[in-house]
Amino acid sequence: MRRCLVIGFALAALCGATTLAYARPPTVMSSPGYDRRLQESRSQLGSSPTVTEPVTAPVVKPKRTKKKQPN
Repeated sequence: MRRCLVIGFALAALCGATTLAYARPPTVMSSPGYDRRLQESRSQLGSSPTVTEPVTAPVVKPKRTKKKQPN
């Protein structure tokens, strides 16, 4: 009797966990206006030439260390 009860609870927990995996918040949905603006901005980025300057390495100053006193 107890074994059937444990198996039943395990199955119920498994089914409950799998239904939560498909849940989405209400803000996640496709928006035609957003998709259109995104496509327009991507097309503008693709048509404009991009010029990048090479990055120069920063000049590193040597560390100052304390001089040890002779014994």
